Amino acid sequence: MSRFVSSDEVRSSFLSYFEKNAHRVVPSSPLVPHNDPTLYFTNAGMVQFKDHFTGAEKPASLRAASSQKCLRVSGKHNDLDNVGRTPRHHTFFEMLGNFSFGDYFKTDAIRFAWELLTDVWRIDADRLWVTVFEEDDEALSIWRDQVGVPEARIQKLGAKENFWAMGDTGPCGPCSEIHYDHGEQHGPAGGPATDSPRYVEIWNLVFMQFEQHADGTRISLPKPSIDTGMGLERISAVLQGVYWNYDTDVFQPLMRRAAELAKVKPGANAEGDTALRVIADHARSAAFLVGDGVMPSNEGRGYVLRRIMRRGIRFGWKLGMEKPFLHDMALAVVDHMAGAYPELRDRSDAIAEVVLGEEERFRRTLERGMRLLDDELGDQRVLSGKTAFKLYDTYGFPLDLTQIVAGERGVTVDEAGFDAEMEKQREAGRANWKGSGEQAVAELWHQLHAEHGATSFTGYDLDEDTAQVLALVRRTGEGEDVHWERVDRLSAGDRGVVLLDRTPFYAESGGQVGDAGTIGPFKVDDTTKVAGLWLHQGEAGEPIEVGEELTATVDASRRDRTRRNHTGTHLLHAALRSVLGNHVSQKGSLVGPDRLRFDFAHHKPMTDEELAQVERIVNEQILFNESVETTVDDLEQAVAKGAMALFGEKYDQRVRVVSVPDFSVELCGGTHVRRTGDIGLFRVQAESGIAAGVRRIEAQTGTGAMALVRADTLRLQELSRKLKTDPIRVVDAVVRLQEERRTLERRVQELEREAAKAAAGNLLSGAKEIGGIKVLAAAFDGDLKEQADRLRDQLGSSLVVLVATRGEKVQLIAAASKDIAGSRVHAGKVIEAIAPIVGGRGGGRPDMAQAGGTDPSAIGKALDEVYAWASRTLS
Repeated sequence: MSRFVSSDEVRSSFLSYFEKNAHRVVPSSPLVPHNDPTLYFTNAGMVQFKDHFTGAEKPASLRAASSQKCLRVSGKHNDLDNVGRTPRHHTFFEMLGNFSFGDYFKTDAIRFAWELLTDVWRIDADRLWVTVFEEDDEALSIWRDQVGVPEARIQKLGAKENFWAMGDTGPCGPCSEIHYDHGEQHGPAGGPATDSPRYVEIWNLVFMQFEQHADGTRISLPKPSIDTGMGLERISAVLQGVYWNYDTDVFQPLMRRAAELAKVKPGANAEGDTALRVIADHARSAAFLVGDGVMPSNEGRGYVLRRIMRRGIRFGWKLGMEKPFLHDMALAVVDHMAGAYPELRDRSDAIAEVVLGEEERFRRTLERGMRLLDDELGDQRVLSGKTAFKLYDTYGFPLDLTQIVAGERGVTVDEAGFDAEMEKQREAGRANWKGSGEQAVAELWHQLHAEHGATSFTGYDLDEDTAQVLALVRRTGEGEDVHWERVDRLSAGDRGVVLLDRTPFYAESGGQVGDAGTIGPFKVDDTTKVAGLWLHQGEAGEPIEVGEELTATVDASRRDRTRRNHTGTHLLHAALRSVLGNHVSQKGSLVGPDRLRFDFAHHKPMTDEELAQVERIVNEQILFNESVETTVDDLEQAVAKGAMALFGEKYDQRVRVVSVPDFSVELCGGTHVRRTGDIGLFRVQAESGIAAGVRRIEAQTGTGAMALVRADTLRLQELSRKLKTDPIRVVDAVVRLQEERRTLERRVQELEREAAKAAAGNLLSGAKEIGGIKVLAAAFDGDLKEQADRLRDQLGSSLVVLVATRGEKVQLIAAASKDIAGSRVHAGKVIEAIAPIVGGRGGGRPDMAQAGGTDPSAIGKALDEVYAWASRTLS
């Protein structure tokens, strides 16, 4: 094309082209873990396409197009190590794609691609090369005979290059790749088959024909389909006439902002430019991951984010950025990309706060970790796995960051040793319990399912139903010695499981506990679900046999309390998003009859004001007494209506939607109240952090909330009696007590300072002049640092060493006056000399150093050594 084409134009023109060709444009959705180990994250909407290809699910449209968010951090392409050093390695990138679910196949896929590239974008056709799978003569013929690509620019390649699969199992098929020739200045001729860097793949057309099974067999798909992928960054480079993706408008604004923050000039040196590219790339990943609800942590998705962020921070540190900067870069990403992804703007405050918090945490340990790494590297050629693990565990250095720093010194890292240390830690924290006969039990449930099919659940409408006993399983033993046996009869006192053809009992799932109640003479303690079967667990009060028809009765009072708590969690979730922002998403829950627990993504503790606001909003909804509506919709329609789903969860095509009009809409299979007023009252019990970026609220509804209010009232009355005041004046009374205590504490501190000054006068007489410097070593029971400063000031050119006993421990401090610190006396070296005498170690600055010890009986010897050390050093 003759004019500059922005990446935003590329994205919009791609989607517009396929929309005109009857493709449904799939909206962007959050990043979730991917089963391909080279793609740690992919777009959540794309995960569902797998079942469209296999025919397991019917798509809303037979044609689709999208711009996917993707993030690659590991695997065969090793992207993280290469980011910033090569033209096209990135962590976060966008994948443009068009899809056919049993509609068009090779001919139209190839035609669409060629038409868009050459007619719409006007790319020079003579610069385009094509590769096909070596056995795919059909694709070669289409390119040559129908499109008109000269056979000299069509190359056959093997399965490694031109056969694509979603993973070890799943849809797969041959592919055809389109490459762009960037010209002879970038490498030798010969086409993509030569691996010359001048030929860059820009579009991969996958012809989905097969499904790969775990046993190695491969079957044909019900209908051949199409799955294509084109990197936005790569095609933007072609259309903007540059070779490096980093030279496109995707990255340049971000790199300029990074250069401004670092106060460096782009192009000044190669390492500096690499750092700017890394920072721009990693800021994109951080902004999108945090925007999609991922929080930095030491596990799973959170650790991927942490690795990327800390790697970016370290490159900024190399550029001399001493203050936090990555949050500023993340906001630059928001400004740059909110046009295409408006949710970034909505979540910008949360993104900045989370990134800043992580950077501040890492910077507290970065300098100390780098010092340790510098000390350990020395003249070594291999850094031990033990040291690498210490850097990870104590200082927060991801392994790949340690490898980067070590690699810059020509040192390798003992990765196997690191893995061994990691496994030791995991073993130490791993529970010792091991299940007994788990495989046999699983086979039993699957056998029962094969015989009887799934249990029919009637509990949304009924608390009581008549059902037939299909099977009985007796349980014997406890703990690791539990055994399950299928029987025809349970005798009185037997514990076990009852399987019915239909049941009103809710089985534990989605965070809601299972129902309890009775099935005839069988008392149900809990209900769980395995392989589509409802397992009613409990004890027989009288004999019960297979084939009987019995009345299944749910404990209505218990279920009502559970209902109140479950609907309460939905109101709580919506209120949290209203108060804290749309970044709040559910991370887990527990809904029972006696309490509710809700875990959610948020980056800092809630304030008292925020908790009060959330509680008020929930109780307002309860007072409004709105109807709680439940419908069954298509998944896509439900999400389009605003239903909140747990991303990464697998949902059926038909889903149950629970909504409170104009307030809350969620996908949920649990039981709920009919109107919000049925909840009665909502009360927050506690708010706490359970993991990095994950908070937990525990609360009560109905009678449980009323009990909390009553308990608080009783405590207030008891407090007012002890303070001898009215309940409404309790706070004033406590404030007065606090002020009185502070006054007394200040008086005590004044008396201690006066006593210390008097003691200082007594201690001064023990000073000795050695080599023109006054040296004082003494025992003192008080604030060692304050007293050492006082004595040093009074003595002039001096070295002061004080020792105190703290129970069974010893504390030492050495202070040198500034005129001699570092030149004649080094306080840290004094401490290094005397600390071992009292069973300790320590060090510090030339003017001030401290240490601890474990042998109070050796204090006298240590004090004598101070004078001896001074005589040897200063005379």
